[in-house]
Amino acid sequence: MSDELLLQPTTLEDALGEGLTEEEWGKILRILGREPNITELGIFALMWSEHCSYKSSKAHLRRLPTTGPQVIQGPGENAGAVDIGEGLAAVFKMESHNHPSFVEPYQGAATGVGGILRDVFTMGARPIASLDSLRFGEPDHPKTPGLIAGVVAGIGDYGNCVGIPTVGGDVVFHTSYNGNILVNAFTLGVCKADRIFKGLAAGPGNPVIYVGARTGRDGIHGAGNLASKAFEDEEEEKRPTVQVGDPFMEKLLLEACLELMAGDAIVGIQDMGAAGLTSSSFEMAGRAGTGIDLDLDKVPAREAGMTPYEFMLSESQERMVIVAKQGREEDVRRIFERWDLHAEVVGHVTDDGNMTVRHGGRVVAVLPVKPLADEAPEYDRPAERPAWQDELQTLDLAEIQQPKPEECGEILMRLLGGANLCSREWVYTQYDSTVRTNTMVEPGPADASVVRIKGTNRALALKSDCNNRYCLLDPFEGAKAAVAEAARNIACVGGKPLAITDCLNFGNPERPETMWQFSRAIDGIAEACEALGCPVVSGNVSFYNETAGKGIAPTPMIGMVGLIEDRSSICTANFIGEGDAVILLGETREELGGSEYLAQVHGIERGMPPRVDLKREKALGDTLRELIGLGVLRSVHDISDGGLAVAVAESCIVGHRRFGCTLELEGTHRIDALLFGESQGRAVLSCLPENVAYVVETAWRHGVPAQQIGVVGGRDGRLVINRNGVTLVDIGVGEAFDAWRGAFEKIVIGENGE
Repeated sequence: MSDELLLQPTTLEDALGEGLTEEEWGKILRILGREPNITELGIFALMWSEHCSYKSSKAHLRRLPTTGPQVIQGPGENAGAVDIGEGLAAVFKMESHNHPSFVEPYQGAATGVGGILRDVFTMGARPIASLDSLRFGEPDHPKTPGLIAGVVAGIGDYGNCVGIPTVGGDVVFHTSYNGNILVNAFTLGVCKADRIFKGLAAGPGNPVIYVGARTGRDGIHGAGNLASKAFEDEEEEKRPTVQVGDPFMEKLLLEACLELMAGDAIVGIQDMGAAGLTSSSFEMAGRAGTGIDLDLDKVPAREAGMTPYEFMLSESQERMVIVAKQGREEDVRRIFERWDLHAEVVGHVTDDGNMTVRHGGRVVAVLPVKPLADEAPEYDRPAERPAWQDELQTLDLAEIQQPKPEECGEILMRLLGGANLCSREWVYTQYDSTVRTNTMVEPGPADASVVRIKGTNRALALKSDCNNRYCLLDPFEGAKAAVAEAARNIACVGGKPLAITDCLNFGNPERPETMWQFSRAIDGIAEACEALGCPVVSGNVSFYNETAGKGIAPTPMIGMVGLIEDRSSICTANFIGEGDAVILLGETREELGGSEYLAQVHGIERGMPPRVDLKREKALGDTLRELIGLGVLRSVHDISDGGLAVAVAESCIVGHRRFGCTLELEGTHRIDALLFGESQGRAVLSCLPENVAYVVETAWRHGVPAQQIGVVGGRDGRLVINRNGVTLVDIGVGEAFDAWRGAFEKIVIGENGE
């Protein structure tokens, strides 16, 4: 396209083609007092896209608690930061790369990892651990095996090459993800609390420096179209919009940035992620109230003949923008050249509040920064509870036939070998989980992952959680449960929750039922975070997870970080000693709505999810931290998906050594609710027999019901569960282990290894 055509005014038709609305086109004309050219229009479309501007979610996100004594940096920067003591800060963020990963699983997932790593080290923190939370369609859907293989390989290859351990995560299968998988990536880093860097283009005259990889045409329209619109049926045609990652380049970029950050040359620094050079430059200038004069002729290009439109909208990976102090350009260039990276001065900060873009020796765009960075359209979209919600929540347990005692063992084996509860070893063994030697609890044996903070006696616990079935049945209670379970998981390893990052995955916001789900989930997260003293410090909203009119189940993913002040006192979920007492904390109620049992055994996804009592949850966390800190517990495992029977079975089999267990239960609850119900606020733990009285007394002192229900060990390595003298379960632990361990691989490669 010639320069003359590039500078011609655009029309409403052009704006509609860029994804803008007629009303937004009118606002652009009012702001500029003229028609924009194609480059300017593309910039408006990108900055005002759903992915970049959060125009459908801002009004709701303001209801989330974001402050607290531990919060150093809340939402609004590249990542959140909290104080972890001894002059250090934990920096973390969770992001989605859903649409790209469905279109191109390997590169979509890989670049999702790369992007979240940059969000963290942009703040000055060295990344020390990552999590991945994945959602796929039905296990027998024809696309599922290939999507799993591609996504897992992309995550593993990128993280392994950069040298950042992937220490945990979760994988869930559900029919609503058949047309839209979810790939949510979380990274945690650590830095000095007084050395956190922000994305500011401050100081008129200061140089704007482009560092990292060259710019190509990959990823154009990724944020504006791929992440801000629903899929139809032609996703194959969208492959050119998926970015291509280079993890080796990312490693060089990470080290060069951290080396530069050790000095005093940086004024501000920003990742060129979604929306590339456009979002990074506008956001940096917007935060500082300045402008930028940008010369695209100086931007390192990977392809010849790139237009200003392509330069500004490219989402090529492994790139950063640095605003340095005037006169320090050579210091920056020298460090990046040592790491074999580009560092080019491409502009300077101005005081006129405009973004001026030059190309070919002429001005090709002049746009005011503030309207694009801070004044994007904000929509209070209609929200309406769908009529079908009543039917979803209707469940008459009297109509559900209880299993006979002799059937319970078979049901337990079926759940353990089911897609949602079986071992994820096939996934996490493809990730390097111990590189950099910080990992104290690897994937598998505990409810949360744990990484040490070198140079201290402290550690950080991290966990991601969300039960999408609960959120489908009741978005408010489901979101509350996601926060509560993450906090419970953190407590089960001895950690105190500090803060969360969220990744809010929903369908089309233009549908009133989607906005009702979103609003209710926000309220659930807010209530739980307030009650647990765990503010939201960063996050991401991913709308338009919809294909051919079918949206995903609401999935407000929660990533939580907790502090363990003494890393010598950490518990895992596996039993570790014959003769240890097994104790149940919390109250079991007849709650089967939304359970894995109902879904897998009866094919039913209805009812109200289990109720979350936040006071009880806090009391349970306080109890567990006190007992773990005193060293009187041998194992701790929260009771969640699959209920008590699954939790105890997992404690028997997840360790390096497998143990039998005998439980003696009492009561009149339905058998299935007793064994497989998912009442919240519960944990199963083990301790030496001489500590039982103290453990039970401590729990009751905190207001948490507690009782001994069994003993580790028993005859011939079997899991035996009796109720009122009647045997409900009697299965071999080795048999249970085989069913649990081998199921996932069969999903990916088939029953016959094909």
